[in-house]
Amino acid sequence: MSRGSDGVLAARDVLDERPPALRGPSPGGHNARVTSTPTDRSTRKGAWAGLLLVCSAGVVWGTIGPAVDVVHRSTSLSVLTIGAYRSIAALAALALAATVARRWPACRALLREHGRRVALVGVLTAAFQLLFFVAVVANGVSITTVVALGFAPVLLLLVTSARERRPPSLAQGLTVGTAVLGLLLVSTGGPAAVHAPHPTLGVLAALGSGAAYALSADVGGSLTQQHDALAVTTCTVAVVAAVLVPGGIGLALLRGEPTGASGVGAWMVIVYLGVVTMAFAYVLLYAGLRSTPSGTAVVATLLEPVTAILIAVLFLGETLTLTGTLGCLLIVGAIGSLGRRMGQPQAQ
Repeated sequence: MSRGSDGVLAARDVLDERPPALRGPSPGGHNARVTSTPTDRSTRKGAWAGLLLVCSAGVVWGTIGPAVDVVHRSTSLSVLTIGAYRSIAALAALALAATVARRWPACRALLREHGRRVALVGVLTAAFQLLFFVAVVANGVSITTVVALGFAPVLLLLVTSARERRPPSLAQGLTVGTAVLGLLLVSTGGPAAVHAPHPTLGVLAALGSGAAYALSADVGGSLTQQHDALAVTTCTVAVVAAVLVPGGIGLALLRGEPTGASGVGAWMVIVYLGVVTMAFAYVLLYAGLRSTPSGTAVVATLLEPVTAILIAVLFLGETLTLTGTLGCLLIVGAIGSLGRRMGQPQAQ
């Protein structure tokens, strides 16, 4: 809900969905013969694997909304408090995984070499979640989803174009435009939007959430080029927990709000939110970012609202409208176009 000496290296290739070995003009000019070598096939396979990992993260994130709704309805916990407990569960699971996989030396090396970037990714990730919750309360789910998730790929496309001093290609513009249009249709095709009590605040918070999400993927992608996904996730989630726990539990204590749940089922859902939708999903995301540009990844994770809608239709009795169906198809089509361009052979 993101190169130079500052480590922001992945944004240079935003929405150039081909892996590095497949980019750039062919040495033979316009008449160069396009061939597929074993190295090309291996690189394309890795690129496809990375895209599938990112898409899987988007699918997992699609279960967050229904799960949070279950906890919110069965307890008196605020969404900020739920987010704090979620980060604690995620950090505990990652610490256990790092111990079993013996990744603590890798975590220490990551912090020693890129401590500031790790802190930046963690703060951006926490800001993305906090601002998204603020926007939902102020403006409703539909508008927040469109503004936050739609702004992220557009921002990365503009940043890359400015950095490279060239306009985006037609294919890049069509992919992002199709995905954002699909997101708009998906959001407006659901239940009627609730009254927005603070529309201006909600839009600003949603824009901030989208920017934080885009930049966190961007900077996090640069970290994965030198360090494994488990180490990156463990270190960044530790920062997220350091931000969300005081903001969620601490604020609830100061305001006299409930900080606990009486039912075992609610705690099990909170553990699921932390272990699966945060720890596991971010490992998938960072593993995919090793071979997937951050702009491509942000578009691919738009499978999140598609998954949420399918869950609502299949398990919650909601009806998918024609507009919502068209939006889902546009998003899937945009992601499919990313994969086709990633699979193009190299010109020799």
